Amino acid sequence: MAILEEPIKEPFDIRNFIDGEWVDSQGEYEEVVNPATGRAIARVPISTSSEVCEAVEAAKDAYPDWRRTPPLARARCLFRLKALMEENFEELSRVQTMEHGKTIDESRGETRRGIEMVEVATGIPSLMMGYNLEDIASGIDEFLVRQPLGVFGIIGPFNFPFMVPLWFAPFAVATGNCVVVKPSSEDPISQIRIAELVEEAGFPPGVWNIVNGGRTVVSGMLDHPDIKGICFVGSTPVGKDVIYRRCGETGKRVIAMCGAKNYSVVMPDADMDRTVAACMTSFFGNAGQRCLANANLVIVGEGLSEKAYEDLYQNVANRFVAAATNLKIGYGLDESVQMGPLRDVHKKRRVGQYIEKGVEEGARLRLDGRQFSMQGNLPDTCFLGPTVFQDVTPDMVIARDEIFGPVANIMRARTFDQAIGMIHSNPYGNAASIFTGSGKWAREFQYAVECGNIGINVGIAAPMAFFPFSGMKDSFFGTLHGQGREAIRFFTESKVVIQRWW
Repeated sequence: MAILEEPIKEPFDIRNFIDGEWVDSQGEYEEVVNPATGRAIARVPISTSSEVCEAVEAAKDAYPDWRRTPPLARARCLFRLKALMEENFEELSRVQTMEHGKTIDESRGETRRGIEMVEVATGIPSLMMGYNLEDIASGIDEFLVRQPLGVFGIIGPFNFPFMVPLWFAPFAVATGNCVVVKPSSEDPISQIRIAELVEEAGFPPGVWNIVNGGRTVVSGMLDHPDIKGICFVGSTPVGKDVIYRRCGETGKRVIAMCGAKNYSVVMPDADMDRTVAACMTSFFGNAGQRCLANANLVIVGEGLSEKAYEDLYQNVANRFVAAATNLKIGYGLDESVQMGPLRDVHKKRRVGQYIEKGVEEGARLRLDGRQFSMQGNLPDTCFLGPTVFQDVTPDMVIARDEIFGPVANIMRARTFDQAIGMIHSNPYGNAASIFTGSGKWAREFQYAVECGNIGINVGIAAPMAFFPFSGMKDSFFGTLHGQGREAIRFFTESKVVIQRWW
């Protein structure tokens, strides 16, 4: 049926994109498998360190001319890239669903967000402007200009294969830098399609390079002296102990956006119908494989009697479970499906182990995602249904660890301050949301909570491309964030000129 139209018809070998050329890798190849169907759709190379060096050398050689290219001319390349992405919007979205598993609506949203990054970066003639002041002393003027630095490495995650590298790459090249992108080897096809469009858009050879692979490629980037900075999105252990540490040791700039355990706080005055609807997307969208996914639902009984609070708690929990039970699971190219599979069988096994742990810890398993019905005749290898635990306490492993799957924990907080304390006791600080009709509670929440992205009656606090994607505590390592003005500052150095003419 047309609804299940697959743009990838036959498996193909993926190549690296270095210096404007598509080249075969010297490394071994691994299969890229569609997690919904279990069928191989491509073979991805695990490139060698020498191939990283080739890409960096190409980027380094391209940098002087690209830096001297006027910002308006660089922006025109990005305008052409944006136009090509719009022309290929549906195909790009379907590729994401095939290689990752997310629903087609989620893929379309990811494609739109990625295009918006390119769109914002086209404003570089204004965004990169410095500032000046004349007569800082008698006859002396001073001004600041922002200059690019050279070559940057971008390490993408598996959960948003199209969008996340675009948090960085358009801003890097717009400011006059060159990039080497390493897609996730689990779902690299989206970045290959972007590179094909980059080539078609007329970017000079060497400005935008793709090297596929794993740890060898990451290590090559971290160790290469000509890479000035690294942009990374992934787990906290890797981001903190590998990326951030080694960038410090080698003097590289770094953006390391890491793990999360996000809280959603429900106050007694919240609009419960809208709250539960927002929570379905937040908790179970992308099969829970999202750093902005909420994981802990805290129902607050501020100002209520014990009986009234218990009634509220059970009412919200029952609504939540009922809504989660009705989510349709299946192949994401089916327009009616609301949740696709996890990316691979290992991730499903890991989430299943957390479900077992929650039961062992004494949490009440209201909805077991290991038992579910699925639309279509598909292998259940990577599929899990929504899981809901009730009466979860902050000390439980399932409440503390980043599960990265469709598991929701319903928790109690007698007061607003207790809910804030629960958020602060967790080491992560990526995002938190509050649902309320009270401006007082909302303002106190956004003021007090130590998280980088705050949602007020918003389940997914995803910043637009012209704002930074923030993060605090163990969710972020670095100084400047991706996206928007902070990305411009990250990819440039401020040069101050003080001048006097005799």
